Amino acid sequence: MQSLLRWSVENSSPGSAPPVPANNHLDPGIIDHILGKPDAQLMKEALKVGVDETQAEDDRLKALDDLEMLVQNIDNANDLKKLKMWEPLHGLLLASGTSDALKMQTLWIIGTALQNNPAAQLAYLDLEPLPALIRLLSPSYNSAKTRSRAVYALSGLLKLNAAAVQQMSAAGGWSALRICLEDSEIRVRRKTAFLLNTLLMPTSENKVSLQSNISMPSSENAPVYPNSHASMLSNPSSISTSSITLDVLQNDSTSEGSSLLDALVSALTEPVPFGPDGEKDKDEEFQENIIRILYTFVAHWNGRLSAAQKHGLHGFLGGMTQSDNFGLTSGEFEALSDAVQGS
Repeated sequence: MQSLLRWSVENSSPGSAPPVPANNHLDPGIIDHILGKPDAQLMKEALKVGVDETQAEDDRLKALDDLEMLVQNIDNANDLKKLKMWEPLHGLLLASGTSDALKMQTLWIIGTALQNNPAAQLAYLDLEPLPALIRLLSPSYNSAKTRSRAVYALSGLLKLNAAAVQQMSAAGGWSALRICLEDSEIRVRRKTAFLLNTLLMPTSENKVSLQSNISMPSSENAPVYPNSHASMLSNPSSISTSSITLDVLQNDSTSEGSSLLDALVSALTEPVPFGPDGEKDKDEEFQENIIRILYTFVAHWNGRLSAAQKHGLHGFLGGMTQSDNFGLTSGEFEALSDAVQGS
């Protein structure tokens, strides 16, 4: 800045307009300081530091944090493909030398870039990332915070993305989500139940339009941008994840014969203790998310509950009142209760 001021004084005279400097008179660094670097350049610089194993970990984490803030802009998120940044980002999750903290920050970037962005979802899906994301859900090798971030990234990839949801069975994803329903970290349980309800919710494919000011046909009511949602707009069925999820809920059983729906009922009625010392066994938000799944299952899809599922839910719902029905309206509560009590 001092160099610019000195140049301005030396090359101006009273009463005359300042001359335009030749390009080689100013240090590019000064111009960058005044005008700011383009976001694309900032993204490349941040990733370069983030993947550089010779850099201090704190510097790498700071650079990745800067990148996460940049990809909050949907245009910047789309530029990850053009700038060939998806591969090195995903590579950080795969590298044996990547620390838990770096994995956690990388998952944060990935999840943010994928939110409400079909173009980014498809670009990332090309790398076949599901096995890596699912491994990061394992409590045997990853911290609670990293597992929570892994659910965040997985959610970003799966929501309104039938192509990704279709790959879940082959990748062992549904079994991993069953385990997440019993995770010692309650945030993992909450996010997992919320994700499953989002995947089960019906979508209104006929409402998809090229207008940029309409709303996404989803429970999140997210805005539509033609530059990011081209695949959805050209193929509205690509956002429908409910039929796949419905089939898995009822039919994707383990060797013990229990389904994902069984696991949800068990997580609600017989929750595994959680907390630092396993001193807690109930979490209202987690319970509310599961209740919402069950309501969606029976009310939107006319889903049938087994006798064992009804027995477990009857005792749980019997202890609820109209004032503590976990987010359901009185009509919704009655519909769920009728399904549980029905023969």
